[in-house]
Amino acid sequence: MIRIALRTLRHHKAGFLASFVALFFGAAIVVGCGGLLQSALKSEAQPQRLAAVPIVVSADQRYLGTQSEEPFVERVPLDAALATRLKSLPGVRATVTDVSFPAALATDGGKRAGARVTGHGWSSAALTPYEITKGAAPAGPGQLVLDERLARRAGLAPGDRTRLLVRGGTQEFRVTGLASADGASGSVFLTDTEAAELTGRPGKADVIGVFPRPGTDPGQVAAAVEKAVDTPSVTVLTGAERGRAEDPEIVSGGDDLVSLAAAFGGLAAMVTVFVVASTLGLAIQQRQREMALLRAIGTTPGQLRRLILGETVLLTLLATALACACGPLFGRWLLDGFASAGVVPDTMEFHAGSLPLVAGAATALVTAVGAAFIAARGPARTRPTEALAEAAVERRWFSWPRLVLALVCLGGGTALAVVTAGMDGPKAAGAATPAAMVWTAGFGLLGPVLARGITAGLSRPMGALSGLAGRLATLNAKARTARFAGAVMPVMLATGLAIALIYMQTTNSRGAERAFDDSLRADLAVTSDAGGLPLDMVDTVKKQPGVAAASAQVSSRGYVEPAGGMDPGADGGEGAADPPEMALAGVTPEGIGRTTAFRATQGSLDALRGETVALPTRYTDGHKIGDKVPMRLGDGSRVSLELVATVKGERGYETALLPAALLARHTDSGLVPSIMVTAEPGTDRARLAATLTGLSERQPGLRVTSRDTLAAAQAEQDDTQAWMAYLVLGVVVGYAIIALVNTQALATTERRREFMLQRLIGATRRQVMQMMAMEAALVSVAGIVLGSLVAALTLVPLSMSVLGTATPEGSPWIFVTVVGAAFALTLATTLVSAVTVLRNRPVEAVGVRE
Repeated sequence: MIRIALRTLRHHKAGFLASFVALFFGAAIVVGCGGLLQSALKSEAQPQRLAAVPIVVSADQRYLGTQSEEPFVERVPLDAALATRLKSLPGVRATVTDVSFPAALATDGGKRAGARVTGHGWSSAALTPYEITKGAAPAGPGQLVLDERLARRAGLAPGDRTRLLVRGGTQEFRVTGLASADGASGSVFLTDTEAAELTGRPGKADVIGVFPRPGTDPGQVAAAVEKAVDTPSVTVLTGAERGRAEDPEIVSGGDDLVSLAAAFGGLAAMVTVFVVASTLGLAIQQRQREMALLRAIGTTPGQLRRLILGETVLLTLLATALACACGPLFGRWLLDGFASAGVVPDTMEFHAGSLPLVAGAATALVTAVGAAFIAARGPARTRPTEALAEAAVERRWFSWPRLVLALVCLGGGTALAVVTAGMDGPKAAGAATPAAMVWTAGFGLLGPVLARGITAGLSRPMGALSGLAGRLATLNAKARTARFAGAVMPVMLATGLAIALIYMQTTNSRGAERAFDDSLRADLAVTSDAGGLPLDMVDTVKKQPGVAAASAQVSSRGYVEPAGGMDPGADGGEGAADPPEMALAGVTPEGIGRTTAFRATQGSLDALRGETVALPTRYTDGHKIGDKVPMRLGDGSRVSLELVATVKGERGYETALLPAALLARHTDSGLVPSIMVTAEPGTDRARLAATLTGLSERQPGLRVTSRDTLAAAQAEQDDTQAWMAYLVLGVVVGYAIIALVNTQALATTERRREFMLQRLIGATRRQVMQMMAMEAALVSVAGIVLGSLVAALTLVPLSMSVLGTATPEGSPWIFVTVVGAAFALTLATTLVSAVTVLRNRPVEAVGVRE
C-alpha cells in the first residue's frame, strides 16, 4: 500500500498540492505563533546597559500573590541598603547600585526639549561598562558626563555648559567628560548623590549589580545572593534575564504579547484544523471513482484505509518539515513587526524552541490523519458491488454523528455568546474570538444541510436570471452536495473571520474612545517636555484669567486588595480570585467636577486629600464611607486609604480617584504629567492657550494642548494597541483567503472529466464557462450568507458588552469590501481554473485516442 501511495502522488497533483499548501501554511502559522508565545513567556532581552555585570538584583515587576501575576506599570524600587549586605557575601567582589531618571537636553535657551536622555549615577557606569574617552568623571554638583554619540549629535564637548529639563524644571550642568560603551547610548551621568536626589526616591535603587570575585563560579555566587535575599518580591537575574531589569517594559510588553499570542495562536490552530480537514476531505471525495474501482477489483477496506492514511502521512511529513523550517522565521517577523510599532521593546528576544515546532507539527499531523480517516470511512465501508454506483451518484452526504457534533458546537457558541454579553467591555473580545471559530465549526459540520437549503432557495432566481447555465449550476450543487459544501466552507471561513475580527477591533476601539470622551470635560491640557510639572503649578494655572477650573491628572494602575491585604509569597490558593485591577487617576479635588465627568454617588470628591480614595461603585467590596481600603499602587507599594466617595464608571473602564500628591509619589517621574483646564464661558480658547503658554517663562518646557489633540493622542495610543491584533488578524484571515483560493482551484480542476464529457456531447466552452460562473456565484452567495451569520452571532454579544447596543461599530464599507473580495476571489479562481482545464482536448481527457 505504501508503494501504491507513493505512485498515486503523481496522478493527483492538484489534490495533493492543495492539501500540501493547506498543511504547510497552517503548520507554519501555528509554529510562528507558538514561538511568539514562548518568547513572551520568557520575556528575555540581551542586556545593553547591564552587559558587564553577570548578576543583577531587581525588584520583581509582577504582582505576586495573584494567579495571573500581572506586571506593575511603574518601576518597583529596591532598598539601596541591600547592596551593602550583598557585598559581604563570600565570592562577591563588589556591588553597584543604579538609579535612573528621565530627562532631556534643553534647547531654545532651556525652554524646549531636545534629545531625550536617561540620567544615572556615575558609579553605575561600570555596569555597562562606560569608559571615559575625553575629560574626567563628575566629581561634584552641577557636573555631567555625556555619552559620546549623544554629545556628537548635540555638538557638546568637555568644558561646555548645557541644561537638562528634569524633575519639572531646568538645571544647568558643566560637561566634564565624554564616555562610550558598546551597544548602550542615550545616557548622562551625574554624581551618585545628585542622581539620587533627582530620582525623588532617596535610599532606593532601581537595580543592584553584583560582581563575583575573579575565579569564582558566577552560578554559585548567584545562588548565594538568592539565598541571602530570600524574598519573593526581589529577583536575582542572570544571562538574558538581565534585560528585564534593564527595561521593565519587557515584562509588561511580554504579558501583552502572551495574551495576544495565546489567543491568536489558538485561533490559528483552529483555523488550521478547519482548513486542513476541509481540503483533505474534498481531495479524497473527488477520488471516489478511483476508490470504487479499487473496491471493485478486490481491495479490502483495511487496505483502502492504509492507502489513504499512507498518502496523508507522507504528505503531512513533507509539509510540516518545511513548515518547521519556515515557521520560526515567520514568528521572528511578527515580533519584529510588533517592535517596530513600539508595542514591545525592540530588545526582546525571539525563542523558537522545540515546543512550538512540536505543536505545529502535531496540529497538522493529527488533523490530517483524522480528516483522512473520516474521509476514508465512506469508500472503505462501501460494498464492492455498489462501489461504482456509490461513486457515480452521491448517496451519503450527512450522518447522525456529524449532526450531534454540530449541535454541540452550536451549543458552545451560544454559551460563549452569553458569556461575551455579560463580560466587561475591554475583556469581551477574549470570549468573542473563540466564539467565532466555534460558530464556524458548527456551521461547517452542518454545511451539507445548509448548502442544500441555500441551493433550494436560490434555484429559481438563478434559473430565471441566467437560464440554462443557472439551472445546470443548481442541479450540479444538488447532485454533489458534499462537494458543493466543501467549496462553500472556505468562503464562509474567510468571510466570517474577516468581518467578525475586523469589526471586533473597530468596536473595541470605539468603546475605549467613547469612554475617554465621556470622561473628559476639559478644554485644554498643560503638559511639559521636562517629563511633568510640579504639583504647585495647578494653583498657578488656576489663577490665570479665563480659567474656570484646573485639576492635576496623574495616570497609573493599581489593585484593590482583599481586607487584610495579600501574602506576597502566596499563590492565591486554589480558586482564589485575583484582586481587581483598575486605572488610577491622581486629581486635585478643587477642579475635578468641571474638568472630568466624575461625580460622587456617595460621599464627596472634595474630601480627596491626604491618604484617601474614591472607588468605582462596583469595586467597593462591602467597604463603606470612612472605611480603610487596602490597595497596591503602580510601584508595588501597599497603602491603606480612607474611602471618601464612590463614583460611577462605564463598565470595564472604571477608574479609582486618588489625590494627585499621593499618586505622583508612586510613579516613575514623581511629577504631574498634565493639568486639565476648563475655560470660563465665553472665553476664547486660543487666547487662553496663548496665556497659558506664557507660563513657560517660569516653567521651562511647558506646553499647552487642545482637547482635540488630546483625543487624537488617545486614539493614536488605542490604534497602536489595536495594531498588534490587526497584524495577527491579517495573518489568520490571509490563511483563510489562501484556503479559499486553494479549495476553489481544487474543486474546479478535479472536474476535468465532467467538463470534457460536456464538451463531447456538444456543449461549447462558453456554455461550460457560463455554468461555472453561475456555480461560483452560488458558492459565493452561500459562503457569504453563512459567513455573515457567523459574524453576526459573534459581534452582537460583543457590541452589547462594549457599546450597550446590538450594532457593532465600524464603516459599512468594511462589510462591502470583504463581501466583494470574497465574491471576486471565488469567481476569479473558479473561472481561471476552468479555463485551464478546458484547454485540453475532450477526447484526451476521457481516455479516447485518435
